[in-house]
Amino acid sequence: MSSRSSKLAMAAALFLAPMIQPAVAAGQAPAATVGDEVVPMLGPKPFIGYFKPMPRAKLSTSAWGAREVGPRDPRNGLEDAGMARWNYWDGQILKGADGRYRMFASRWDQALGHKAWGRSLAVSAISDTLFGPYQDRGLTWPDNQGGLGHNVTALKMHDGRYAAVVSETRGGDVFVSDSLDGPWTQLGTISLDQSRFQLVKTPGDVALRDTPTATPAKPANFSVLLRPDGAYQIVPRSGQILISRTGILGPYTVMGDSVYRGLDGVPQRDMRAFEDPVLWFSGGLYHIVVNQWRERRAYHLVSRDGITGWRVQGLAYEPGADFIRYADGTKNHWNKLERPGVVIENGHVVAMTFAVVDTPKDDQTGNNGHGSKVIVVPFDGAAMDRDLAGLP
Repeated sequence: MSSRSSKLAMAAALFLAPMIQPAVAAGQAPAATVGDEVVPMLGPKPFIGYFKPMPRAKLSTSAWGAREVGPRDPRNGLEDAGMARWNYWDGQILKGADGRYRMFASRWDQALGHKAWGRSLAVSAISDTLFGPYQDRGLTWPDNQGGLGHNVTALKMHDGRYAAVVSETRGGDVFVSDSLDGPWTQLGTISLDQSRFQLVKTPGDVALRDTPTATPAKPANFSVLLRPDGAYQIVPRSGQILISRTGILGPYTVMGDSVYRGLDGVPQRDMRAFEDPVLWFSGGLYHIVVNQWRERRAYHLVSRDGITGWRVQGLAYEPGADFIRYADGTKNHWNKLERPGVVIENGHVVAMTFAVVDTPKDDQTGNNGHGSKVIVVPFDGAAMDRDLAGLP
């Protein structure tokens, strides 16, 4: 283990242990040191401190994957148990009226390696329990571009129907269904209003003001939320806020530049490496968790109105931390944790999903016992919302 990895693991271990905060001056936010940097916190502990132990299970030492992952539960989440056919990605979960859980994911041929993700197809999977195992039920829209879909997410709309949104490989296409079990039909493609700011590709690209004729960036990493006020909100890879008050297709007004720019606690170097934001509302706050893939670290942001006033509320997660753990002390360390999603029940986050890879992506070349899957990790969102309830 490198000295940097050792420092990250040590810092994360401190986060996950009981924490005693030193006294701070009135109005001063406590902070935690992660690696070489200080990540501000507004509450008593960072986001990563609210992950709960994985469900009790029989752990396997022979499941596919790198040795560094450790003994794990292959029945958790969605995976090809033999790594014979599919790499899985994405993984938004919605609970049906029948009490069963549906996962919206994407898959592609593992024999082609990780770099074939651009050929991924949207699939749905089902489980009797939140944590799995999820059974792949096949393509979600097989008769539309052969099922093409990546960056798949899903939500319930204001009219009671369900929507699945695809970006990256498609330009913000929206599919709808009266049932979580389909059939799914394409409603249309999300449109933008750039009269205030243009949409840019990454937070490293400065959004210009008042450029309605600008060519928008390719839609990618869309996280879509039906807000309590009835509007729809998107946060794409760029970290900009997009708001539609005329339905899920928009047009979405680009409200400003990236909310990460100039934000205390978010590294301002290499801002093109931010990706995979997930947006939700709980405990009276809007939340974003965003990953910085080169730093190998994700950050938790909160805002009262979901548009302005974003602040950092600590480290969200990182691969070197011991937050994917079992009651017996066993820990899992996946090389990559991407495409986070939240599962909300009774108004609070009860679990997070991650698309995980057991090795560096370039090492997953196909038919070599390495690949990707979706995991489901318990989370105590009720405790976090209580702890943050008093924030101004």
